[in-house]
Amino acid sequence: MAPVQARRWWALLSLLFGLLVVGLDITILNVALPTLAVDLDASTADLQWIVDAFVVALAALLLPAGLLGDRLGRKKVLLAGLAIFGAACALAAVADSVGVLIASRALMGVGAAVVMPVSIAVVPSMFSGAERTRAIALLTAGMAVGLPLGPLLGGWLLEHYRWNSVFLINLPLIVLGLIAIAVFVPESTDRSAPRFQPFAVLASVLGLAALVYAVIEAPIEGWLSAPVLICGLGGLALIAAFALSQARSAAPMVDLGLFRDRAFLWGSVIATAASMLMMGALFLVPQYLQIVEGHSAFGTGLRLLPMIGGLMVGGLASERIGARFGYRVTVVTGLVISVAGCLIATATEAGTGYGTTATWLAVLGAGFGLSLVPATDAVLASLPPERAAVGSALMQTMRQTGSALGVAVFGSIASGVYASQLDLPALPAEAEQAAEESVAAAAQVAAALGSPETAQTAFAAFTDGMAAVFLVCAVLAAVTLFAAGLRFPARPREHEAQSLHEPSRTA
Repeated sequence: MAPVQARRWWALLSLLFGLLVVGLDITILNVALPTLAVDLDASTADLQWIVDAFVVALAALLLPAGLLGDRLGRKKVLLAGLAIFGAACALAAVADSVGVLIASRALMGVGAAVVMPVSIAVVPSMFSGAERTRAIALLTAGMAVGLPLGPLLGGWLLEHYRWNSVFLINLPLIVLGLIAIAVFVPESTDRSAPRFQPFAVLASVLGLAALVYAVIEAPIEGWLSAPVLICGLGGLALIAAFALSQARSAAPMVDLGLFRDRAFLWGSVIATAASMLMMGALFLVPQYLQIVEGHSAFGTGLRLLPMIGGLMVGGLASERIGARFGYRVTVVTGLVISVAGCLIATATEAGTGYGTTATWLAVLGAGFGLSLVPATDAVLASLPPERAAVGSALMQTMRQTGSALGVAVFGSIASGVYASQLDLPALPAEAEQAAEESVAAAAQVAAALGSPETAQTAFAAFTDGMAAVFLVCAVLAAVTLFAAGLRFPARPREHEAQSLHEPSRTA
């Protein structure tokens, strides 16, 4: 291999380090949530914010971060983003309170929002033609690998070290990535990219954060309370203002005209709904396995493998089914399977055997894979080359927004049902207040006071909340099926057909 060619592939490998860390961090913290609930005295709302602070910042900043890279220089912006991510990981590792951890997670989201789009945008400056397709597939696969590895690695670390190890593990990869990017990645810019619009960005960030805040705090403050109404309605108004500014702009950061394409519109809706369902499930299931069923952190990570396996099998099968029967049949099949998996999950109770749990986890994973992969592939296939970067970033923004809302909405439903169904025996006032905060705190109170009745009622209330969430998930999957799945293109247009046979591009 010629030196110049070798240098390009070394540059690609250096980009993989950054994307692998981002992929890991989206899911690695899920198995640590029960530990954080105890060690940092975190309520369910706190746990939602620990997860969502990262995803909200990521979703809101994906598009503007990509534009900054285009205009200021992708290499220097990528180095800055990775450095921000590393600093945030170091801060999270020494966090001694929920507030500091949430702030560091938000800062991680800022760094991740830079790393994701800019890493992909660098590729066309190094590769062309078939090599470019292969390079993008490798990068997106690298981040996708981090998603299933997150719970396993996080569980193993928690088994042997403290919870802050899930952040420290990132630092060696980040240092390697910084050095390799500085040495191998060439600088590149795109002066024709749309201008950065700070007020529009501020409106989108504040709007999404306010909306998520309202959903998370509603079970605690009340849906009609002043803070929830102000933040909820204000958030929606800011998001609407952002959309209106983009629709009226001569050179918008977000090309809303992409939604006129049927494949892009309904594919994005389906991918967003699937991401919302998947992240909502990954928020609750580790708590059920670890706290209610009593498995270790690593054991919890292992017991999530059926979902991960189902996701991989569904994703691989979707390419064959799609090639033979088309997009619509594949997506509809995936959504039907998702509805079935959610309905099976509603029957889960404290003491339900793992065989049942493994079954619906595998079914859910297969449904997600069958719907998410072809929907994402159809979206990317619908984009002409000159709009591929902005269209991909827009779809990723929708997916990450769906992930944030999944944790917020489903966590709030579970929290509300838990509080309403909790029927505690007589306890000291302080212990009762703690038990009402979260199922993890209730389990800790039960162990400290030697009160199995407290644990039993808390576990029953939690599984009632989880059943309610999966019932809502089943309804959401069914609505997506009829609203989007049946309107999805039966087959790609002729110039898109090749995408069904290319490697999956679904980080």
